[in-house]
Amino acid sequence: MTRDAAGCAGFVRGGLETIVTAASVESARRYLAGAVAARRKDVAELERKLVVGLVGRGIQASRTPRMHELEGGRIGLDYAYLLIDFDTLSLADSDLAAIIETAEALGFAGLNVTFPFKQAVLPLLDDVAPEAAAIGAVNTVVLSHGRRTGHNTDCWGFAESFREGLAEVDLESVVQFGAGGAGAAVGHALLSLGVKQLTLCETDIAKALQLAERLSERFAVPVLTEPDSVRALGKASGIVNTTPVGMDKFPGVPFDEAALRPDHWVAEIIYFPPETALLRRASALGCRTLAGTGMAVYQAVKAFELFTGIPPDRAAMTEHFRTAA
Repeated sequence: MTRDAAGCAGFVRGGLETIVTAASVESARRYLAGAVAARRKDVAELERKLVVGLVGRGIQASRTPRMHELEGGRIGLDYAYLLIDFDTLSLADSDLAAIIETAEALGFAGLNVTFPFKQAVLPLLDDVAPEAAAIGAVNTVVLSHGRRTGHNTDCWGFAESFREGLAEVDLESVVQFGAGGAGAAVGHALLSLGVKQLTLCETDIAKALQLAERLSERFAVPVLTEPDSVRALGKASGIVNTTPVGMDKFPGVPFDEAALRPDHWVAEIIYFPPETALLRRASALGCRTLAGTGMAVYQAVKAFELFTGIPPDRAAMTEHFRTAA
């Protein structure tokens, strides 16, 4: 689907659904326009003003706005970061194109993109950075000079966090739960870190097979799919959860907890709550664990630089994240 065709997709449905969707989009437009206008009026004395946003579902607990705004303020920018929560705004997934168009019209410098839009956003872009194209998922869109350019900062963010928090763990065989947009980025990061065999456990088998093929071609490393998570975990040295299971909206653990062993290391990408049910169980068994907070900070570090052209201070961004609790 072309960008123009995708942009029209939300408005070609018939009947009541079209009316409800159109009303929701118009309400979202008014909300965003009002929020941007209020912010610009409050800080009219500052010369450089940037407005960015986060697009996703169930994102009200996100700490990303505070990280970006505090770091922007620290270096003298008027930096407004708005949540565009499709749940609270009663938007359909197909309204993504209309929301991006609205952000462009309001002068947004860019958008972060989270669940469930990291792959759905691809046809709506003009350009995609090479790494994001290889991953097949975008979490950061820069809006500049009438063009939309997609990037993936999740991959770099996860790898940086992993190097700090799980140095020298056994990378012989890793099981990754989830093969969506975040899973694609994490899979690339894991193989770049030296994982020797990666097994994908995903309810959507076609999606898992597609990602496995892409990863194995790029890295020349065995990437398997396994619908039986217990069997997969029996041979694993490490476990990574890239599914939304464990978030406040989707509580629980993505596999049978009885399959978890003390010699497993466990990594999460979820950062709210900062300690998921999986991490609590793993810690109780004595496993080495990695929370999703590191990835959340480091993906934001890279996104901030893409939006502003200014490298932020990592330590400051980490402190912003901690104080956002």
